[in-house]
This record gives sequence, structure tokens and C-alpha cells, in this order.
Amino acid sequence: MTTDTPARLLQLLSLLQTPREWPGGELADRLGVSRRTVRRDIDRLRELGYPVQATKGADGGYRLVAGKAMPPLVLDDEEAVAIAVGLRAGAGHAVEGVDEASVRALAKLEQVLPSRLRHRVATLQTATTALTSGDGPTIAPETLTVMASTVAGRERLRFAYRAGDGSESRRLTEPYRLVSTGRRWYLVAYDLGREDWRTFRVDRVSEPFATGARFTPRELPTGSAAEYLRQSIRRRQETYEVAVAFDAPADVVAAQLRGWLGAPEPLDDRRCRLRGSTADPLEWVAVRLAMVGCEFSVHEPPTLADRARDLGGRLSRAAG
Repeated sequence: MTTDTPARLLQLLSLLQTPREWPGGELADRLGVSRRTVRRDIDRLRELGYPVQATKGADGGYRLVAGKAMPPLVLDDEEAVAIAVGLRAGAGHAVEGVDEASVRALAKLEQVLPSRLRHRVATLQTATTALTSGDGPTIAPETLTVMASTVAGRERLRFAYRAGDGSESRRLTEPYRLVSTGRRWYLVAYDLGREDWRTFRVDRVSEPFATGARFTPRELPTGSAAEYLRQSIRRRQETYEVAVAFDAPADVVAAQLRGWLGAPEPLDDRRCRLRGSTADPLEWVAVRLAMVGCEFSVHEPPTLADRARDLGGRLSRAAG
């Protein structure tokens, strides 16, 4: 039981800042107090400017809603570090307008961070590097905000979507996770109209709307949203069947390619053949094959031979 009133108010506020509705009985159990004390503490929070909404019913429920002003947030150590690291990354991210806002918010946050947490943020920042080109599509911050809130609150999301071929549609989904690949954001969700799981590029989403309808999350076909997105992208990519002959022993080629495209097949003591499929860009495939460091000939596909020929010409011209 939390007997200290200020400490109990902070604990109550921390619970209410999660995106869900809390029954009065559950709050009383969490805080170890009576429901009457919970109601009195809710009134104190309202007097401090926190817009706590109450719902009627047998048990009654409370949730923190948007008000006219931004009240102070209660963050634990892990949340503060996560926000600080995210704001630093957001300063160079592909979210429209978030760079300057991230810098301002980060300055305010780091000003009050304890030294131990400031050190953790700095350590994480110096130990990681984002591989981004900076030329990816921009996204309105409000779009990500609406999506993130529906993911956290398990709330159905409706939006307009423009596919890669330009076709327009409206989707009603059960959002599961937002996934960032560095240059792009994707939403992994169950599409109620298609009755199947789908991935959506967030920069192609418009008019996102939280419907208020709650749902129980379904089980994802793969272990994680990131893995599902990876497989989804791979399925949409064009694949190529590659056949190449090398003027080098199979063990030499295998040591250079380390399983890429599969295991080389010996033709004799000095030559081998490699067959496999890949979704990698063909010009990159040509470069990778050339890096083996021996003569080779491309048998399939013909477009790979064209890429190798073009690359060879550019390299010859670069060498004068």
C-alpha cells in the first residue's frame, strides 16, 4: 500500500499515461487503496490540470485524454533513455518537420536528465550508426502519431492507401506494429477487407483515422513484425536464376562467396560452376562475382551478362 500521497499520485499518473482505460477496482488494487481514495486522487490530478475522463458503469473506468495544454509526463529511466535516443535519431530521420522539433525536445529532456541517464544516452548514440541516404520519402508526423496510438491502444485504424501502381483504396485494419527500415516506415496490420495480413508503406497512407473500436490482437504468421516485413518485401522483389562458371577450384570460390547463391559445383580440379537464385540488383551481383578474383563467364540470365559488360566498360574507361 502506498501511504505517501505525492508518491501515490505519481504512480497513479504513470498508470493513466498508458493508452488504455483503467477500471476503478484495478487502480485500487494496483495502488493498494480503496476505490474512494482513487476517486479522491483522480480529483487531485484534475485540479493539477490533468484531463482524466471517467466512464460510467458497474466498475467505472478512467483514462487520460487530450486537454487544452500539455501536462508534465511521468517517465521511468528506460522510457526517458528511449525517448532521448529516439529524438536524436529523429533529428536526421525521414519524418517531415521532425528534425527541428526533435532538437528542441531533446534539449529540454537532456536538461533534466540525471547524469547516469545522460551517460547512457551518449553511450548508445556513439555506439550506433544509422545507414541512411537521406533521400527517402517524408511522412507527416501526425500520420505516425495516429498509427502509433492505435497500435498501442489496440484500436482499429482506417486510412486511404495508394499502391505502387497508383491505384487508390480505403482500408480498415487491425494495426500490429510500425517498423522502420531506416529510409522508410511500414505498418504491419491485419486487413479486415482482404481478411489477411498486409504491410503498408506509411508514406503512401493518407487520412488515418482511429475508429475507437477495440480488438484482440491476432497471432502474426511469423515471429516478429520485422521478420514478416522482411519476408513480404522479399516476395515482392524480382528474383533471378543465376548460373556462372569460374576458372578457379570450387573451394576457392566457396571461401570467397561464403554460401551466397549456394555451394559451387566442381567441374574439374581448376574450374567450378555456381547456380542459385537472388533478388539482389544485377549490377551488384556482377560486382560481387568480380570480387572473387578470377576469370568467370555468365551463363544465366542474359541481363546479368549485359550488366557485367557495361560495368567492365565503365571500369576500363575509368582506368584510362
